[in-house]
Amino acid sequence: MTYGDFGLLSPVSASSAVAALTGDRAVIAAILHVEASWAAVLEDEGLVPAGSAAVVAEAADAASYDVVSVAERAQGGGNPVIPLLGDLRARVKSLDTSGVGAAKAVHTSLTSQDVLDSALMLLASRTISSLLTEVKGTTTALATLAGEHAETLCVGRSLTQHALPYTFGLRAAQWFQGVAAAAARLESLELPVQFGGAGGTLASGTKLTAGSGSTPFGLADSLAAKLGLAPAPAPWHSNRLAVTALGDALAALIDSFGKIAADLLFLSRPEVAELGEPLAAGRGVSSAMPQKQNPVLSVLIRSAALQAPGLASQLHLAAATFNDERADGAWHSEWPALRQLLALALGAAGLLRELAEGLRVFPDAMRRNLEISGPLLLSEGAVAAVAPLLGEDGKQKLQGVVDETLKAPAAEQSRIYTKLLRETVPADKLSDTELRALLDPASYLGEAQEISRRILAAYPDYAGTVQKGATRG
Repeated sequence: MTYGDFGLLSPVSASSAVAALTGDRAVIAAILHVEASWAAVLEDEGLVPAGSAAVVAEAADAASYDVVSVAERAQGGGNPVIPLLGDLRARVKSLDTSGVGAAKAVHTSLTSQDVLDSALMLLASRTISSLLTEVKGTTTALATLAGEHAETLCVGRSLTQHALPYTFGLRAAQWFQGVAAAAARLESLELPVQFGGAGGTLASGTKLTAGSGSTPFGLADSLAAKLGLAPAPAPWHSNRLAVTALGDALAALIDSFGKIAADLLFLSRPEVAELGEPLAAGRGVSSAMPQKQNPVLSVLIRSAALQAPGLASQLHLAAATFNDERADGAWHSEWPALRQLLALALGAAGLLRELAEGLRVFPDAMRRNLEISGPLLLSEGAVAAVAPLLGEDGKQKLQGVVDETLKAPAAEQSRIYTKLLRETVPADKLSDTELRALLDPASYLGEAQEISRRILAAYPDYAGTVQKGATRG
C-alpha cells in the first residue's frame, strides 16, 4: 500500500493543481533543479568536466525518485537533501556512460541548507506565479462587479448594525482593494538564492574557485539567474527575513480572502439573502438535511484564513530562535509551515476566483434590507441639514426623534422616524418634497463612486477592464 497525504482533512488545498506545485514531488523536483542548475554553473565556469551538466540534468528527473523512501531516510540526516543526494549521485554515475566524471559536479561546495532554502524559494516562486493568475481572475471579476453595481443601493453595517446607505459596487471595490494590495505586495517580493557552504563562510567555494578567475559570489549570482531567483549579497542561513516576509505576504493575501468569505457567509444567510454562491451540482449538500445549500466555497476559504496566521507566526517563532550559524530545529520547523501557507493560498485563491466570477447578486434583497431602517439611516445627514432650522436646541430635538423611534419595533421604525421628523420640522422650513429628498438613501452616499474609482485606478494591473459605472468622476 502507498501512503500519502491527499488532503483528506484539508479540502481547501486538496487539488491536483496545488499538489503539483507544493506537494512532496514538487519539493523533490525543486531540490533536483537546484542541483542541476548548480552543475551547469560550475561547467559554465570550467570548474567541472565538460558534459557534466547534461548528465546531471538527465539524472535530475523527479519522476525517477522514490519520494516515500527519501522521506523515510531523511530522518537519518534531518533533512531530505541528504538521502536524495545519495540517489542523485548513484543515478549520475549510472548515466555517465562516457566517463565524463559528472558526479564531481553534484553538490560541490554546497551544503544542505543552501540547496533546501533555494529549493523552497524556487517552489514559492513557481507557486506564486500560478497564485497570481488566480488572484488576477478574482480581482478582474470584483472590478467588474464594482462597475456594474456602482449605483446598487444596499445598507452599510457597523458593529453588526445598520449604519448608512452604501452601494454594493463600493463593497466589491473594497474587496478588490484588499486582495489587490496584498497581491501586489506578494508580487513585489524578492525571493533570494541561498549560498554559504557548510558554515556560511564560503570556505569550500573559495577553495573551488582559487586561481580560476571565478568567485563564490559570482557563482551564487549565476545560480540565482538560472533559477529565476534574486541574487543575495551574502548568505542568510541564520537571518530569516526572506522566509518571514514571504510568510507574512501569503498570510496577508489569505486575510483578504477571509474578509470576503466572512462577508459572504453573512450576506448569503436566508434572512439576508443579498448574495449567493455560484451553483454547482453536488456542491453545498448536507449529509442530513436535503434542503440546505451550504456556502461551502466561503466556508473553505474562511478555513484557510483561520489557519494562515498561526503558520506565519510559526515562521517568526523559528526566525527568533535560530541559534548559532545553523539552527537546530528552528530551520526544520519552517518547512511544513511555509509549504502549508503556499498550499492554502493557492487552494483558496482558486476557490475565491470561482466564487467571484460566479457570484449571484440580488439587488432587490439589498433594497429590502436597506428599507428596514430606511430614513433612519439618514439621521446623520438630517441632523446636519435640519438642526440649523430648529434653533439652538435643534440637535437635541432631533436626537429626541431618534430616541423615540428606537423604542419601536424595527419593522415600524422607518415609518415612525419619518412621521416624527415631519412633526418636528415645520413645513414652512422644510417642504414635503425637500424632506423626501433628504431621506432618499441615494442622496447620502458621499463619495462612494469616486472611492471605487480611485481604488480601481490604484491597481490597474489587477482591475482588468474596469466597467463604466466605477470610472465616473
